[in-house]
Amino acid sequence: MKSISGKQLCRLLENKGWQLKNIHGSHHVYMKLGRKERISIPIHSNRDIKIGMLKAIMKIADINENEL
Repeated sequence: MKSISGKQLCRLLENKGWQLKNIHGSHHVYMKLGRKERISIPIHSNRDIKIGMLKAIMKIADINENEL
């Protein structure tokens, strides 16, 4: 699986219709109209997100590996 940074994942979520609702420290919180889930993405400069967290976020946001 390809790993990406938090900034790149934020751009991908925004393209999928998720909206930035809050920034709490170094974490950006995204929500989508009609969904009850929240997605919190750590933005730590350009470091890649760990694979486990990336898979969990992809599952919630309905993102395929091909879209990375």
